[in-house]
Amino acid sequence: MATTRATGRARPAYFSRLAAERLDIALCRASAAVARAADAHAAEEGLGVGQHLVLQMLDAVGPCSQQTLSEELRIDRSVMVGVCDDLEQAGHVRRERNPSDRRSYAVTITDSGRRRLAAAQESLPAFLDDTFRALTADERRRLGALLAKLL
Repeated sequence: MATTRATGRARPAYFSRLAAERLDIALCRASAAVARAADAHAAEEGLGVGQHLVLQMLDAVGPCSQQTLSEELRIDRSVMVGVCDDLEQAGHVRRERNPSDRRSYAVTITDSGRRRLAAAQESLPAFLDDTFRALTADERRRLGALLAKLL
């Protein structure tokens, strides 16, 4: 409970009540807090969140066009160009003409990219445990299922 300066009496925190009434506001605030934590973690790791997601998807599904990466990962196309440029410059991906559509490029993860992804994945469980420490394992699973349903 927060106290008011004027009366010195305890009162319920307003945001808790607002979050219960406005799930949209609560979800936006929670999303922003998690995004800040993810960005800070990414800065420590030296691999941006978008870069990590691109490497993870390429490792899982194989070569993709930048457009497919952008659509699947929900990263703006103009941002995706920069992400792929940075990954290519670091030697973690390569772009090659798409054999099925010569107008586009296929982005492919390299061995360097796989090693970088593996290193980044090592610290992920500890980051997630810290970020979601207020939730039990079951609550985290339920939250993941609910968010997947929303998305």
